Amino acid sequence: MNFSPLPSVDAASVPADALVLDVREDDEWEAGHVEGALHVPMSDFVARFGEVTEAVAERGRAFVMCRVGGRSAQVTQYLVQQGIDAVNVDGGMIDWAGVGRPMVSEDGSPAFVR
Repeated sequence: MNFSPLPSVDAASVPADALVLDVREDDEWEAGHVEGALHVPMSDFVARFGEVTEAVAERGRAFVMCRVGGRSAQVTQYLVQQGIDAVNVDGGMIDWAGVGRPMVSEDGSPAFVR
C-alpha cells in the first residue's frame, strides 16, 4: 500500500491557466468559484468521473478544490490512486479568496465563498 503524502499546493501557487476541479455542491459553486473551473460536486463524482479524466487528458494536472480542503483531499486521493495527475488545493476556496485570487458568481453578483 502507498502511504506517500497527498500532493498539495496552496491557493497562491495554482497556475492561472490550471485546470481547477471544484467538488463543492451547487449552492457553494453558485455563490463564488474560479472562472473556467470544472464543477463536479463530490456527490456526483463517481457518475461524472469520465468528464474529469477527459478534462485532465486535455488540460493536464487537476487542481482539486472545495471550501477548505477536506472533500478535495478525498477526491485527490482517489484520483491519484487511479493514476490521474491531481493535486489538492490546501485551504480551498477560503484561502483562494484570502489571497485575492479572482472569483465569479453564477448570477453576476459579487462572488463570495459559501
